[in-house]
Amino acid sequence: MKPFRVALLANLKTNAPHWEGMPPDQWDDLDSEKTITAILDALRAGGHTCEFLEGDITIVDTVRQFKPDICFNICESHFGDGREAQVPAILEKLRIPYTGSKVLCLALALDKPMTKRVLAYHDLPTPNFQTFERINEPLDPKLTFPLFVKPSREGTGMGVTAQSIVKNEAELRQQVGMILDRYQEAALVETFIEGREVTVGMVGNLVGPVARRLPHNENLPRIQSGLRFFPPMEVDLSPYLETDAVYANRLKVALADQLNYICPAPLDEDMVDELNWLAAAVFRVTGALDVARVDFRLSARENWKPYILEINPLPGLSPKISDIVIEAEADGVDHVALVNLILETALRRYGMID
Repeated sequence: MKPFRVALLANLKTNAPHWEGMPPDQWDDLDSEKTITAILDALRAGGHTCEFLEGDITIVDTVRQFKPDICFNICESHFGDGREAQVPAILEKLRIPYTGSKVLCLALALDKPMTKRVLAYHDLPTPNFQTFERINEPLDPKLTFPLFVKPSREGTGMGVTAQSIVKNEAELRQQVGMILDRYQEAALVETFIEGREVTVGMVGNLVGPVARRLPHNENLPRIQSGLRFFPPMEVDLSPYLETDAVYANRLKVALADQLNYICPAPLDEDMVDELNWLAAAVFRVTGALDVARVDFRLSARENWKPYILEINPLPGLSPKISDIVIEAEADGVDHVALVNLILETALRRYGMID
């Protein structure tokens, strides 16, 4: 493959704006300099010329000055209810190719309640839910305790703690109030699925006639209709059950390099096939492209029935600690190879390589 001129677009934690009263986890989903350096090194190892550009308002000028053949986009952006779609929208306006999902998918996937409405429309299993824009809204009678409360438009487990699991009305109102006050956005309240949390990463693009779901292919249990699925991953939360009963923000950020990541997760082949099938369906109905990660809860009360929590079309790419990086390594794909696989997938989608 010939070398390309690649602009790495991201948002560094060190460049993010700060203000008085800002939530302490406001920028937890932004990238570190270590991650940016690792991705640049990976792209250069693939033979490409590349440069990092901060994904703020300056991108309108800097990306035109750099004149990339394609952008490697991992921008989270800073403000707005569709912030992850802002930089791709600029690139679309400038007619510059970029890796990953497009504007509509990124705006949709950031809004967890809206994503769940799409999943429910397509008969894909997701926990029952309700959004709260005010602390005193009546609880939907379909929802019974325990419930799980989190922000409707945040990532990296922001706003998720052991207190996110609420067991009564008083706890519900307290947690909803905290979300509304701290993040200035609606709270998502959903049935808490007691059981295991598993995530499935994938690279590729769907090919052939696909509708709401994908046919099961016995001959290709790991690769379906253009998607390559990595082994499912589970985080061992047993050492933290007294403080963190869920995969919370504290674990994802402060303790990320100390956790025991189990990959492949101990699941039988039928369950792995089911998770891959569901992950592909989510990929399809949300319009994802090139790379994504789908998170599940397996219900201990329903013979480990999988429930879809969300899709992340901008999965973290931090070496050693990001979920999809760990999953890829379990499948023999190291960080350098993963980054270049994502790039090559996008280049192929644009017709820039065969």
